[in-house]
Amino acid sequence: MSDQSEMLPGLRAAVADSKAKAAATRARKATVVEPAATDPVAQVLVDVPLAHLDRPFDYLVPATAADSAVPGARVKVRFAGQDVDGFLLARTAASEHPGRLAPLRRVVSPEPVLAPEIVTLAGAVAERYAGSRADVLRLAVPPRHATTERQSSVPRDEPVTADPDAAARAWAGHEPASAYLAHLADGGSPRAVWSAAPGTDWPAALAQAAAHTLASGRGALLVVPDHRDVARVDAALIDALGDGHHVTLTAEVGPSARYRDFLAVARGHRRIVLGTRAAAFAPVHDLGLVAIWDDGDDLHAEPRAPYPHAREVLLLRAEQQQTALLVGGFARTVEAQQLVRTGWAHEIVAPRAVLRERVTVTIAESGERERGARVPRAAYDVLRSALATEPVLVQTPRGGYAPSLACERCRTPARCTHCSGPLELAGPADPPHCRWCGTQEPAWTCPECGHRGLRAPVVGGGRTAEELGRMFPGVPVLSSGGDRVRATASGGPGLVVATPGAEPVAPDGYGAVLLLDTWLALGRADLRAEEEALRRWCNAAALVRPGGRVVAVGPPEHPALQALVRWDPAGFAEREAAQRAEAQLPPAYRLATMTGEPGALDDALTLLGAPEGVDVLGPVPVGDEVRAVLRTPRAGGAALSRALGELQRVRSARKLDAVRVQVDPPTL
Repeated sequence: MSDQSEMLPGLRAAVADSKAKAAATRARKATVVEPAATDPVAQVLVDVPLAHLDRPFDYLVPATAADSAVPGARVKVRFAGQDVDGFLLARTAASEHPGRLAPLRRVVSPEPVLAPEIVTLAGAVAERYAGSRADVLRLAVPPRHATTERQSSVPRDEPVTADPDAAARAWAGHEPASAYLAHLADGGSPRAVWSAAPGTDWPAALAQAAAHTLASGRGALLVVPDHRDVARVDAALIDALGDGHHVTLTAEVGPSARYRDFLAVARGHRRIVLGTRAAAFAPVHDLGLVAIWDDGDDLHAEPRAPYPHAREVLLLRAEQQQTALLVGGFARTVEAQQLVRTGWAHEIVAPRAVLRERVTVTIAESGERERGARVPRAAYDVLRSALATEPVLVQTPRGGYAPSLACERCRTPARCTHCSGPLELAGPADPPHCRWCGTQEPAWTCPECGHRGLRAPVVGGGRTAEELGRMFPGVPVLSSGGDRVRATASGGPGLVVATPGAEPVAPDGYGAVLLLDTWLALGRADLRAEEEALRRWCNAAALVRPGGRVVAVGPPEHPALQALVRWDPAGFAEREAAQRAEAQLPPAYRLATMTGEPGALDDALTLLGAPEGVDVLGPVPVGDEVRAVLRTPRAGGAALSRALGELQRVRSARKLDAVRVQVDPPTL
């Protein structure tokens, strides 16, 4: 009894506290919020990852927030019983909702970070890729940094004049470019697909296009694959415009610096933006030009839902805002060629005479090489001649030392005895180890013939550098690839061994470029294998100095290598486009994949209201999941995307198991 009496005071206090909280809640709910005198209704897009809630919701704007609740601002609202973030899209005088509107919880910041044109663009991208606007806006608007937001940025108002002599030097050999630049400077919106000639200073050319656009009083947006490309174009923009006229938007600079530069653009204080794929959403004021370099690089494809490609985002933006467009690269994708085929864009190419002056490409057939050598005699002679005074670039398709091993006697692939993963060598003195689980196999024995010797059917960059060092004693060898990518190489004699995409830039270009093991890139089981192989070779070969030599080791009859010899990426893209159209593949057809658990995918296919003309291929097993491919002619692509978007909303509302939908996947 005494124990119960001791507990009663505590129980009474808890009950009293609970009643007080309930009374406070009732009082708060009963409190009438005074609405704003003008446009008291806020349309808010809430940040929730549910497709069926991808629409604006109406909230009441309190009079206390009338000035700070501006379109584009970040707000907090009560949604589904909890406080969530959102963007205020617009203010209106009335709501179609018949009931009582909940008030805005608070305005997180009065800074309008979401421009109306970006709202429209996010909706178009979400529809194109069967996603939600909330997912797109996570890519478009960087996280808030309060301290940075309180700082002011200084606008650059002085007029800019384009330098015709600098433009002529940067675009030398591409005569149609002069008309393109003149059109930009006059305020026009020309659209072009640019195939750059080898040795072209493409960062300077992009900078001049931006300068001519800025001279017309408009802004420009330049998107490149990675931070090394950003650094090169950044230097070119400073050289063309001076410091302080542009900003760079990349994840590498850190959240504070990125948000500072984003605000400078959103406030209209900077109108030239350079960055990687997310920069395609930058809110540039008076946008006049959107440009993308090397649109075939897979870094332009966003790995997060809804998986938009930077090229497609910029195409939507060019159409939406009626801007100029420039799609450039040393190679050409079939998607870029489609723009030329349909007449939507014109091409800028160098004359054949300029190409012959810039580079000479030959093929050394693999069968010509001497026993035990990876470099044929013809290629060896080119390297030896160039190494007398200049650097030489050697591109090898695989990194590491020996990324693949096999039995020396019977050629059976060497696999881990624990998990059946492939074995590799990290270095000449290291034992074989598994690429999957890391288990070392120093005493590996072939399960087929019992032999213990190993060979390397595929040689990586480390082993290649070792072989070339023995082949050319006394010549310095520099490696670039993996987690040690070098931006530049010295201009003196030396060998540079690099994997695709990691080739350093030499000050005056390379005297020769050697492309090894081309068969490996051509043998990939992928829709874009040949297109991607040619892109990688062109990017490496373009680093040669004017008049330099390029030697590719591979089958001389292959169409991709023949296109490299002729330096005809446009012709190769046209051939690829024709073959894909015949096979009902992109870009003539729109593809979408649906991947998930067997039961979930079956439900999704049942619920899908596929438009007329859509073929369903599969499902087929992909790892632990299954995948179906949807295919429709290009004219029906928008209808397919809308149907997939509606499917996502229905499945979200019914809380069904997730199915990953990807429209126009970069690889298949």
